[in-house]
Amino acid sequence: MLIICFFKRRSSWRKGNKRKENIKEFIRTNEFHAIKLYTYSDIKKMTNSFNNKIGEGGFGSVYRGKLPDGCPVAVKLLTNTKGNGEDFINEVASISRTSHVNIVTLVGFSYQKKRALIYEFMPNGSLDKYIGNKESPNKSFQLEWKTLYQIAIGIARGLEYLHRGCNTRIMHFDIKPNNILLDKDFTPKISDFGLAKLCKKKESVVSLSVYGARGTIGYIAPEVFCRSVGSVSHKSDVYSYGMTVIDMLGVRENEDTGVTSDSCFPNWIYEQLEQGFDFSPEGITDEDDKEMAMKMMLVSLWCIQTNPADRPSIRKVVEMLEGSIDSLHIPPKSNFCPPTDESPQQSSTSSVTTQI
Repeated sequence: MLIICFFKRRSSWRKGNKRKENIKEFIRTNEFHAIKLYTYSDIKKMTNSFNNKIGEGGFGSVYRGKLPDGCPVAVKLLTNTKGNGEDFINEVASISRTSHVNIVTLVGFSYQKKRALIYEFMPNGSLDKYIGNKESPNKSFQLEWKTLYQIAIGIARGLEYLHRGCNTRIMHFDIKPNNILLDKDFTPKISDFGLAKLCKKKESVVSLSVYGARGTIGYIAPEVFCRSVGSVSHKSDVYSYGMTVIDMLGVRENEDTGVTSDSCFPNWIYEQLEQGFDFSPEGITDEDDKEMAMKMMLVSLWCIQTNPADRPSIRKVVEMLEGSIDSLHIPPKSNFCPPTDESPQQSSTSSVTTQI
């Protein structure tokens, strides 16, 4: 038993050293002009010894902190990391290349003793707090449709920047309401780049063979876990974006529809549209609200097409949202059901040609 314990500890020690060496090498070979390196002692001081937890996830916890100049920050402490520090390196490498109003700003990071990422503080938290089930204890209040509409456009613009505006194309692979942060004016900012992948701007298809399928059940694109559907590309982010917008519409967890998050809810939407459904979700106050909600629904249906080739680029998504509703059509009907925790399902398609 003593021999087994000794080898286990030695193996753990070697893995820990390898992680540190990987991160040190990454820092040595990259320049971070606007991002500061902090010590673990600095992190403890700015968070008052991790006294104010404001979030938690599979990666670890998020704490509210304050820089020496009084600027509020959010400190993401990574405790459940995998591999040899790849997720930490991935996030720093990805977000350090960005500068956009719809991308959260990385202020600094630390890798000594514990790995931590320091972000600008978002006073309104994440998008998931304002959408979803009416009975959700996390839902603070209902946002106006004008605000939801602008949030949808802002997320799309942020993704467009990642896909086309950076020197290196960044594919996020984990777009969902929890990873959309809102500032004091409810401007959306894409966060959490732990699963992101960098690739050359000319590359449209990426290989995930080294990393395996990545994403969150309910938002992950079908081609990511079922390669026979199509190639993994920036269109995989478009699918996740579409699912996020559908959540903003409140369709997946609307008690009145009898639709649950694990069911094939797009089929229900198509059935209602084909029957001339007068789409009027909660909070609609006038025709402008109704038009914005309808545009969000139609665009989201285009984004979640099973075949990646049938989805619009994120640039086209922005154009569709900002354009006239008269130019939008109901997309082909996809019978593909989003994967559940139990088992992925195969796909099939049929078409709908009705014009809205």
